Amino acid sequence: MKKNNFPIDLSKYKQLKLDPEQEQLTQEQKEQLEKNIHVARDVIVFFTAYAGAKGMGGHTGGAYDIVPEALIVDGFIKGSGEVYPVFFDEAGHRVALQYLMAVLNGDLPEEKLLHYREYSENNPLPGHPEMESTDGVEFSSGRLGHLGNFVNGVARANPDQQVFMFTSDGSQEEGNCAEAVRFAVANDLNVNMIADDNDVTIAGHPSDYMDGYSIAETWKGQGLEVDESKNVGDLDELYSRIRQAINTDGPMGLVNKRVMAEGIEGEEGETRMHDVIGVEPAKQYLQKRGYSEAVEMIETAENPEIDREYLGSNDEWQKNRYKFGEVINEILADMDKKQRREEVYVVDCDLQGSTGIDSIEEKYPEVFVKGGVMERNNYSTAAGFGFEEGKQGIYATFSAFSEMVNSEIKMARLNQSNVLAHFSHAGVDWMADNTCHFGDNIFFTDNGLEDQPDTRLYFPADLHQMRAVLHKVFNDPGLRFVFSTRSAVPQILDDNGNLYFGDDYEFEPGKDEVIREGEDGYVVSFGAMLYRAIDAVEKLKQGGIDLGLINKSTLNVVDTNMMEKLADSDFVFVVEDQNKKTGLGIRFGTWLLQHGFTGKYDHIGTTKIGHGGVKMQVPHQGLETDDIQKKIKDII
Repeated sequence: MKKNNFPIDLSKYKQLKLDPEQEQLTQEQKEQLEKNIHVARDVIVFFTAYAGAKGMGGHTGGAYDIVPEALIVDGFIKGSGEVYPVFFDEAGHRVALQYLMAVLNGDLPEEKLLHYREYSENNPLPGHPEMESTDGVEFSSGRLGHLGNFVNGVARANPDQQVFMFTSDGSQEEGNCAEAVRFAVANDLNVNMIADDNDVTIAGHPSDYMDGYSIAETWKGQGLEVDESKNVGDLDELYSRIRQAINTDGPMGLVNKRVMAEGIEGEEGETRMHDVIGVEPAKQYLQKRGYSEAVEMIETAENPEIDREYLGSNDEWQKNRYKFGEVINEILADMDKKQRREEVYVVDCDLQGSTGIDSIEEKYPEVFVKGGVMERNNYSTAAGFGFEEGKQGIYATFSAFSEMVNSEIKMARLNQSNVLAHFSHAGVDWMADNTCHFGDNIFFTDNGLEDQPDTRLYFPADLHQMRAVLHKVFNDPGLRFVFSTRSAVPQILDDNGNLYFGDDYEFEPGKDEVIREGEDGYVVSFGAMLYRAIDAVEKLKQGGIDLGLINKSTLNVVDTNMMEKLADSDFVFVVEDQNKKTGLGIRFGTWLLQHGFTGKYDHIGTTKIGHGGVKMQVPHQGLETDDIQKKIKDII
């Protein structure tokens, strides 16, 4: 019977117990496995589409794809002590399957699936699995392609069991995956890697943009025994291949070549199915399967807006991350094709639309390359292009991944390279993929010495400042990091209600900007927190606390003139959504002391693990405008 208004009857799903000694499935087992696969895939299509209809997003295709092999492995886990009882998956966007299995295993109520990706203090279901957040999730996937090495250690700790890890053609583009395979082979670990090779990543088809790439051949080159099949839909064969892996000592790789989202009409093989399935194809699929109630729920899903007005900014919200590519195109337009090709090289990390550089590929393909899911390689490649004077390597990825390229950044600095890097999704605002995707350690990119000054961290506050920053620093030498948020931001206004970063504004690197003057002290902020800080300052002024506001758009340079101004004030408060342990706040206080400050100082930032949601991440951290006001009042 259905429970909690969940529109798909899960009672048709029956747990299977499979024995590795059993050479083939019985007819009864095969029929139940087929039913289980249909139920699991139907549920995944429904609740991811339902989340998408509510504006939460939530990836469908990958989780849908690997249901058959996941359920067979689950059967071997339940039927044999020979298999380690976790099916690790290093493709975090297949998390929908993890949540479904948590429900089927009795760790979560099925009604919880109706709140996929929503904010929740209790058992959130975020966009990547994190074991400290959700009951029934027994591992944290982290970022794409980051689990293979970890699983090697699990296998070493449990030598009498076979450990399974699900991977993908996207995951395996990461260089550390090759290291993991080499290590497993060299140490004869009982690790079985199952790759969903569907020829789809965010940027397109690897067979198109990465000629010569083959999971099977790569694995064979590391010495791994590989079983590759294009006949994944044959459950008897799939069962036999997984059984063989369990009964084989040492590591083994199974490569399952398939079309993404097979069986979903109009969506098979489409790259868009990496993300959440569209409402219309989901409704069509579910209607054909007889789930009228599920279709009705998707049709009536609501995406409630948070009704909040912010003083000091307008209501024209735009995403700076999209603006990056548009502004670079403005700069490239002043060059002829030959000059562009000789002087600029844009390296994408399979995130082109998300980081705003798809517009560069569309308009100036001669300078653009799809670098795949290889952040370290791609940054170094951009740096190598920018090794010579007058050449600019341009690189773009998520801010969370800045932690992955610290060594490459250091080498680029040692080689005095010219790299303009765009790290989008900085901070935590609107982050749906949870703690592992928080871009909260961006100051790690400034890892040079004091006598290596050509590293600059810029965080524009709105689209107009983004344009001004890029036009100003494009031809600068050295390493320049430009940050933006996943969220949209409003346009900043001055005291008179005009655009602060209007047509007469010119960005000056290293100079902090006075957004509001005040007699009782100053708030310092940047990025997506600036408009919230303005709102807090304006409302505090209405209540009799006259604070000023400083925009520190160059994050890692001490503005001596501004420090002397702030040193004479009674109160300074830094507001950011970076990690409170590593962000601006921990260094700004030191800079103030060095300039003779004797007043009160404090700072707030990100301190908590994610709890899902999109709009709720900043309030969850206690960083919304009301929180800022309360903290300031408590201190003063």
